[in-house]
Amino acid sequence: MKNVLVMGATGAMGTYLVPELSRLGYCVTALSLDTETPEYENVTYITCNAKRIDVLEKLFAEKHYHAIIDFMIYSEDQFEERHKLLLDNTDHYFFLSSYRVYANEETPIKETSPRLLEASKDKEFLEKHAVEYGLYKAVKEDILRRSGYKNYTILRPTMVYSTRRYQLVGLEADVFLYRAQRGQTVVLPEIAMDLHACMTWSGDVAKLITRLMFNEKAYCEAFTVGSGESFTWRDVAETYKRIVGLDYIVVPTEDYLKITGEKEYYKHIYDRFFDRAIDNTKILEATGLKREDFLPLEKGLELELAKVRDYNWRNSPANALMDEYLANRNK
Repeated sequence: MKNVLVMGATGAMGTYLVPELSRLGYCVTALSLDTETPEYENVTYITCNAKRIDVLEKLFAEKHYHAIIDFMIYSEDQFEERHKLLLDNTDHYFFLSSYRVYANEETPIKETSPRLLEASKDKEFLEKHAVEYGLYKAVKEDILRRSGYKNYTILRPTMVYSTRRYQLVGLEADVFLYRAQRGQTVVLPEIAMDLHACMTWSGDVAKLITRLMFNEKAYCEAFTVGSGESFTWRDVAETYKRIVGLDYIVVPTEDYLKITGEKEYYKHIYDRFFDRAIDNTKILEATGLKREDFLPLEKGLELELAKVRDYNWRNSPANALMDEYLANRNK
């Protein structure tokens, strides 16, 4: 029985990955800051800070992990300090990057498509490589590439929806599902409505990751991880409307960006306002899976949203700004 360490095990992807690993017969050690510990066969949950080097050293002294799946978010210095420790203590290390590393240079996206880190000419944006998701993930990829190690795989998932994790353009559940529960209107940006995005159910991401483990085609490679489905944000909004009764209006993009705030600006400009489609041929060939093996978006959202029908979403600060905008707009 092979030992697998999952770092960040109760997040959007770990929620389905851990039970999938259990089902496949692995012995799983699941690290998380959360104290929630569902029971699965051969799974041990440990509540800890998986970024702490002393925590990792203690774990590695006690057991050899044949695979490590790393969902942690690191600063550049943190990853420089830890990556060799992680690579030295496993046969197969998986680094979770993102399809947000890709620029908007070609469609559909392939693993060889240009990354923002090299393709962008926006100097102000590039200076934010320590904090902007699509940039700092690419920086960590480069650290692995330069490491000289041969036992890693880079994963670039599309947007992933899961239990309590949903997306609508740049909005998260604490805005648009919070408002849908209360019959409140959601504001969406005009520019995005006919642009495409890729959303994949977490259960399908788990199937793809587990089939890359110890796979000779996976070592020292990067994979775009997704079902291959692509929808306009208008399609996605209409899907939420059918399932949860979402009421939305489309407004000028500059109004929407004021509501979502400066912190979210680059996420929109350099991802959500890109026209996204992926070519997932590489990962399908490596895993042997086919597009028909994945859950279609509407069925996946129906499945997940049924679980949180009565969930009490926290109230995002963006809701007050959205209320104020709608009130002034209706005067």
